[in-house]
This record gives sequence, C-alpha cells and structure tokens, in this order.
Amino acid sequence: MSVRADALTRRAALEVALAAFAVPLLPLPAVGQEPLHGLATRPIPASGEALPVVGLGTAINFDVADNSDKRAALAGVLRTLAEGGGRLVDTASAYGNAEIVLGGLIAEARLRPRLFLATKVQARQLADPPEALDRALRRLRTERIDLMILHNVSRPEETLTPLRRWQSAGTVRYLGISTSARRDFEAVEAAMRREKPDFLEVNYSLGDRDAEERLLPLAADLGIAVLPDLPFGRGRLFRAVHGRDLPPWAGEFGAASWAQFFLKYLLAHPAVTAVIPGTGKPEHMADNLLAGHGRLPDALQRRRMVEFIDSLG
Repeated sequence: MSVRADALTRRAALEVALAAFAVPLLPLPAVGQEPLHGLATRPIPASGEALPVVGLGTAINFDVADNSDKRAALAGVLRTLAEGGGRLVDTASAYGNAEIVLGGLIAEARLRPRLFLATKVQARQLADPPEALDRALRRLRTERIDLMILHNVSRPEETLTPLRRWQSAGTVRYLGISTSARRDFEAVEAAMRREKPDFLEVNYSLGDRDAEERLLPLAADLGIAVLPDLPFGRGRLFRAVHGRDLPPWAGEFGAASWAQFFLKYLLAHPAVTAVIPGTGKPEHMADNLLAGHGRLPDALQRRRMVEFIDSLG
C-alpha cells in the first residue's frame, strides 16, 4: 500500500514507522550475515562486509545521568534499531557519559554480538595508547571494537599508527578518521591520502554539502567507507521545514517524513556507506530506519531536493 508523502503529518508518519517494527524481539543475525526486515546493506570497501545503511549516533542523547526514564527510552532506541535490522552504533570518548551508558544498555540487552560498534579517540589521548584503548573497552563492556576512529582530525600529520597496533592485535577490526568542520577538510584530505583509513566520518547533510566536492569523490577513489555525521545539520534542516508539508514529489522515492527525506538524499550518493542519525526516541529510530527501505532519489530528484532546501533560505 502506498501513502502519499504530502498527506502524512509527522505524527502519522511516526505511527506508520512504529507499526512497521511492532514485533517481538527475534534472534538477530551476527555481523556479516544478511539483515532482517529488508533494510538495505552496502559493502564496506575494505572487506566487502555488508553493513546496514541506517545506524545510530549517540552524541548528546546518550550523555545522560542515572535517569531511569531516559535510560528506558534509550534502551528502546537500541531495541528498535536491532528489530529493524540495524547494527551500526557510533559513539566517542568525547561524548560525555555516552560510552558508559551505551555499554551498559548493550550489556543489559545482550546485543553486543549483533551490533557493529564504533567509537573514537582524540589525538591527544594517544600519548598513552594502551590506556585510551582500555578505557574504551571498559566503558563499552566489550572485548573488541568493530571500528575505532581518530576523532576530529585537524592537522595533516595526524596518524593512525598507534591504532594500527590495536588492529594488528585483533582488538579493533577497522580504522577510521572523522571531522565535523569544513575548515579541517584540507587536513582530512591529506590524512586520507597518506593513511588510507577504512572509514571516513564527515559532516554532510542536505544543507551542508561541501563534502561532496572533494572528500566523497576521494573516498570513492581510495575505497574508503563514508559515514555522514550531522545528517540533520544539528537540527537546522528540521527547523527550516518546520510547519511545512512534504512536497508531493517526495513520494516518488518513498519519503514519508522529513527525516526520511533528508536521509534518503545522503544514501543516494554512491560514496555513502551508511548514515548515523542521533536520537533518544524509539519512534524516531523507527522513522529513520525506513529511509533504508525502498527507492532512493535519482540525480534529477536530488537536484530538486537541493533547490527546495536552498529556496527556504
């Protein structure tokens, strides 16, 4: 059954999303096996391993104190991700208590074998590499990290060498670098060429498209997986469309909410491997997952999306 995008309110879209995942928690496949429920996957260029295209970011939302209501909502977010076939969860040592909270919730739900867990360390933490790794493992309650990212690269000489020792020991599976600032793109480009990381996490959204010019084409050339961070532009995209209905043509590629509209734009870029929108609400996680189902906008539709967003000022 098709639903016209312009006929759906945000509430209605979320009800559809929740209904899609209102099923008992079933045994989930391990990393590397086929995902459930039709969520699309893409191969990690470095290995060919399949990764579901919609994951979860934990900045801000998972940095909570010992609040039972908030923790219950976050547990629901992780459950919804898992029930919807998602695996990728992205966090960082710089996200306050997020690693601790995430590690606890994953352990309580016994989800660790079924998740692709990514975290980050900053260059200054690598003055004592063993402590940086031990801290991440301890906080996340795991013996192995799927992806370790050198966080917010800002100098071209920053290196993955200390992290490669962790990879060689088998404690870390993949390595990456990240940025969330246009001003650091030159340093990131230099690091990409020299270090050839497995992953690049970069600020990229429908309203922040600078990464399309140099970093995404370079990642494609070098065989680097791309994870757009800030896919909603720190909420600026939602503020720009506040009170507006989806354009009728959004239904042409199956976008039934603004979140799906924004995420499908990113997933339609061939260099993008997966998106990692952050949320603390299970219903928003369900909505986000639906961006990984069905059609994606083609080149002409993506151009129309850009023109639409740019016209809002």
